[in-house]
Amino acid sequence: MTEQAEKKIRVRYAPSPTGHLHIGNARTALFNWLYARHYNGEFIIRIEDTDQARNVADGERSQLDNLAWLGLDWDESPANPGKYGPYRQSERLSIYQPLVQELLAKGLAYKSYKTSEQLQAEREAQIAADEAPHYVYEYEGMSDEEIAAFQADAEAKELPYVVRFRVPDKTYAWDDIVKGHISINANTLGGDWVIQKADGMPTYNFAVVVDDHMMEITQVLRGDDHVSNTPKQLMIYEAFGWEAPEFGHMSLIINADTGKKLSKRDETILQFIEQYRELGYLPEAMLNFIALLGWSPVGEDEIFNKKQLVKRFDEKRLSKSPAKFDNKKLAWVNNQWIKNADQNMVFDKMLQQLVKSDLVTADELTREKVQWLRTVINVYMDGVSYTSQIVPLVKPVFFDLPGKDTLTDSEKEWMAGEDVPMLLEKFVTKLEALPLFTAQAIMGAIREIQHETGIRARALWNPLRIASTRQEQGPNLGELLELLGRDETIANVKEFM
Repeated sequence: MTEQAEKKIRVRYAPSPTGHLHIGNARTALFNWLYARHYNGEFIIRIEDTDQARNVADGERSQLDNLAWLGLDWDESPANPGKYGPYRQSERLSIYQPLVQELLAKGLAYKSYKTSEQLQAEREAQIAADEAPHYVYEYEGMSDEEIAAFQADAEAKELPYVVRFRVPDKTYAWDDIVKGHISINANTLGGDWVIQKADGMPTYNFAVVVDDHMMEITQVLRGDDHVSNTPKQLMIYEAFGWEAPEFGHMSLIINADTGKKLSKRDETILQFIEQYRELGYLPEAMLNFIALLGWSPVGEDEIFNKKQLVKRFDEKRLSKSPAKFDNKKLAWVNNQWIKNADQNMVFDKMLQQLVKSDLVTADELTREKVQWLRTVINVYMDGVSYTSQIVPLVKPVFFDLPGKDTLTDSEKEWMAGEDVPMLLEKFVTKLEALPLFTAQAIMGAIREIQHETGIRARALWNPLRIASTRQEQGPNLGELLELLGRDETIANVKEFM
């Protein structure tokens, strides 16, 4: 860290209430939170809600609720303001507008009256000429008197306008926390850019600078897609003579299977925290997994709780390379957390999933039923990566047995074997004769059939499993059938006889 480290560390996460909490935004929030907590600093939530057309109902609450679910806390926000508020941009217009006027008075910004049709026509002409689209200064070649006369006439006619910042002809450079030294020439940024829209709302690149300065933000960690915004923001810092914070731009997140940038249009990956909550992922596991997207701790360990992440966090280990979002890795991380979590808590969450899926009702949950369900769930635990996964595992065997006509081609092939009728008859006879219908006794009966027939391995086990459970694979067959019960097991098998 640089001289900024001598100040009280203040970092922020500033979501727009335009939708639910995305994985990429959750990572931004987490790394800023880790930065603050590791250095005993402050983590601020600020709401960037000036894009009124895109804001969605309940967007702000959803963002904060999902951050809290992940286990993050914050020192200042709209709900717990400090001395730097308000914390919603829509409530800060009286702060922005005088500063826009100051830039106009200094000649560093100007009113632009070009219509959207004019701008579109210019853009199309530039593309046709193989030029990079850019804004063309509308007062080029005009004297100060001519400009003043034009603007006076436009104001008299009450023509709509935006305020644009006059881009200097220079190069902007900074030492990025993640990427190292970066320099970008202002001429590559598309010309003079809008700082205040026609409706009087400030644009992102203007408001964010004002907010960060006035809230004394010392470091800004954000996604790689913001690199091109940084020179524009440095222009505003320079125009007001303010000290800029340190910037750090974290690597893109890519789909591990395709290698392409994670896009909200990519339907092969669930990308919103709320979706993982619904599936029954544990918040500790989600936090753990997100922390590994573009950051690598020292050592080989990959499972960390929140305190361990705070202690180990080192911004120097934020990766310049793209972070791979791997569904299988996430499932593995969550499985590790499930295995080591309080099992009563895990069972309660899985029981909630069964109720939610209408496999059982709350009225049916007697003490005996709950104990039976606990045993059923325990049989499948090794194969569960997230709690809702228990539903498709237990449903076919214990709640909604599929018919014979639903077998897969492989299962039909196993059941068509010439020895199958004989095996099923022997199986039923032995199950009926068992004094106790226990897993041990059932497995003993199957071994007796193996000894009597000489039929071994899958040729024996698969037909018995398919007939009794309608599944070619699954947990220990004896345990499953004990839970299913003698009468139901025999009835299932007899359907194939």
